[in-house]
Amino acid sequence: MGHTYSYQMFIHQALLTALLINRICSGTGYFLGEASAEYFIGVNRKAIPINTTLLSIQSEGFGGTKISTVSPYTVLETSIYDAVVSAFTQEVLRKKVTIFTSMGPFGVCLSSTDVGSTRAVLSVYWRMFGANSMVPMGDGLLYLGFLDGGLNLRTSIVIGAHQIEDNLLEFDLAASRLGFSSSLLSRETTCANFNFTSNA
Repeated sequence: MGHTYSYQMFIHQALLTALLINRICSGTGYFLGEASAEYFIGVNRKAIPINTTLLSIQSEGFGGTKISTVSPYTVLETSIYDAVVSAFTQEVLRKKVTIFTSMGPFGVCLSSTDVGSTRAVLSVYWRMFGANSMVPMGDGLLYLGFLDGGLNLRTSIVIGAHQIEDNLLEFDLAASRLGFSSSLLSRETTCANFNFTSNA
């Protein structure tokens, strides 16, 4: 049986980042000039060298980073995708992990016996380790779970459901900020083990 953790105690320890507003809606089914209701955050490029202009929300609503439970995997603008794959591949090769020929939409394939030593980093604080960065596809192979969205992606980074799974997120809309945990698996728990019962 898993442990039950206090939501209130845990979220107090979460890292915080500002929620950003995209003045132009980037989704479907909206009125012209309506602000986006989606959750945008800032991404620090320090870990991976990329074009920083892609990380800012432009006046026409393009660019930036949003969180999406609709997207199954994180989708990146092509130059960002190439930089992430390159950085990940270099780390893997430094650790003498074998890279296999990739199939389908994913760009990097590893043996499941080697994945414990790898990680993908999108920002200085939100680190995506094994289970959130890799996708099992059978035959003991795992694929880096990021997709190339092309050069004309409206939002430069769309953080998808696979990368969010078992990361505790708290959206504080009044203060316009997001609290996040990074993977709960490193704490030997999952979101399913949290006790969300209010004491009020």
